[in-house]
Amino acid sequence: MSQNPESADVYTHGHHESVLRSHTSRTAENSAAYLIPHLTPGLKVLDVGSGPGTITADFARLVAPGTVLGIDRSAEVIAAATSLAREQALDNLSFETGDVYRLDFPDDSFDVVHAHQVLQHLTDPVAALREMRRVTKPGGIVAVRDADFHGMFWHPQLPELDEWMSLYQQVARHNRAEPDAGRHLLRWAQAAGFGDITPSSANWFYATGEQRAWLTGVWAERTVSSAFAEQAISYGFADASTLARIAAGWRSWGAAQDGCFLMPNVEIIARA
Repeated sequence: MSQNPESADVYTHGHHESVLRSHTSRTAENSAAYLIPHLTPGLKVLDVGSGPGTITADFARLVAPGTVLGIDRSAEVIAAATSLAREQALDNLSFETGDVYRLDFPDDSFDVVHAHQVLQHLTDPVAALREMRRVTKPGGIVAVRDADFHGMFWHPQLPELDEWMSLYQQVARHNRAEPDAGRHLLRWAQAAGFGDITPSSANWFYATGEQRAWLTGVWAERTVSSAFAEQAISYGFADASTLARIAAGWRSWGAAQDGCFLMPNVEIIARA
């Protein structure tokens, strides 16, 4: 592994509006419920890969008057998250750019270090977990949650969605990432030196008309317009007509009255 693994990391999703629309729907309740019981007033929290900051803002409310810092490598996303904190008058919340492999903090700085849907995009998730462990106080928590793409299922079983899954796997693995990260979290945490690990699992499930319309809008657009689409074409895995066909498949799934889609997530609470 290189000495500067972040330089090798390629974010498969990118920051297209369709991606940010998905990420801003996330809250502590729907994306970090496993961690909420551990968040008490006065704690110092680091949110790694905080994105637009909606989960991070919930953390700030839960631990106030404690402080929460969100870091992300995208300056554009950090600017948007900073605006969110200002709009919500969260004086105990701040954001800055940062590198998960080289966190700019002394050892034992935080009570809780959290990362949501981050490790699946890294070339060296174990190194990232070691660094997260380094900045966590003894007895503190490193909390990580990632989806498992091959664990997803949907109905109706449309060939275009099968093609989407195959293409996503190709693109992510070309980026030296692990789209099936969920099943690897426990192993990665053990390799990073954690001994006290509590694993759990939770799903995102889309089955109502409103939920199908939302997921369809996110992924049909992402398939043709996001960094994922650009990478699929530049790597030679698909062309524009292929992506348009897959997007149409997403819309067909969304129109199915009996349609459903399950996305499994694995979570770990690891004690430093």
